[in-house]
Amino acid sequence: MTQKDITFVADFLTEHFNEAPELYNRKGKYFNVERVGQYLKDEDDDLVSPPNTEGNQWFNFLKNSTHLKESPLLFPYYPEKSLHFVKRQMEGVIDQCLQKPADVIGKSVHQAVCMSLYKISQSEDSTPQLCKLPFLWNDKTSNIHYVLFTILENSISKIHILRRHTDTSRSVSNGILAVEFGNILNNSINESLDSRCYSCLDAHFYDDETVTVVLKESVEQEGKERVLAQLPLS
Repeated sequence: MTQKDITFVADFLTEHFNEAPELYNRKGKYFNVERVGQYLKDEDDDLVSPPNTEGNQWFNFLKNSTHLKESPLLFPYYPEKSLHFVKRQMEGVIDQCLQKPADVIGKSVHQAVCMSLYKISQSEDSTPQLCKLPFLWNDKTSNIHYVLFTILENSISKIHILRRHTDTSRSVSNGILAVEFGNILNNSINESLDSRCYSCLDAHFYDDETVTVVLKESVEQEGKERVLAQLPLS
């Protein structure tokens, strides 16, 4: 240790561990503890050295405000407690606020339809992620909800479009369909290459009538083609 370190520790001890007769009546509390650390203790005991709020502008403002003094919107202040205590109090209030909406929303949600997309072996230890890039879109004009996704196993050249009416009592034709890209783009890129196959990297709705997709060549080679295509839903 350097002399500077020793001086720092000595100054710390001198400042914070002077005898404090006013604390003698407290069990085991005969010295001033470090004033920052006391706020971080995870206990419900009162602070040994509570802060001095005299002259604090915020407290004076609250004290002189008739409307804010008893407002339920302001979180109560506990000048004698640590931050851990205040944190637990705040978490309890937040949990109480969220409980009612959670109950109401939970009771209002129900399954509209169940659709089997794929099957996996039950002997596998962990379920692989077979659905990729699900993107949601709500067509407010026709009240139809869309989900775009791909299935990674053996249909990477397909993009699936699931659509449901926002009114669960109504149905729409072709509730789910798949669009396969394969080599349908060859004529627009290079007519001499008829072996090109494309898979979908990403897909989003551009507007209510158009889907934008990013495609790549499926062959394993350098310089793969990337294609940005816009497909009309019709």
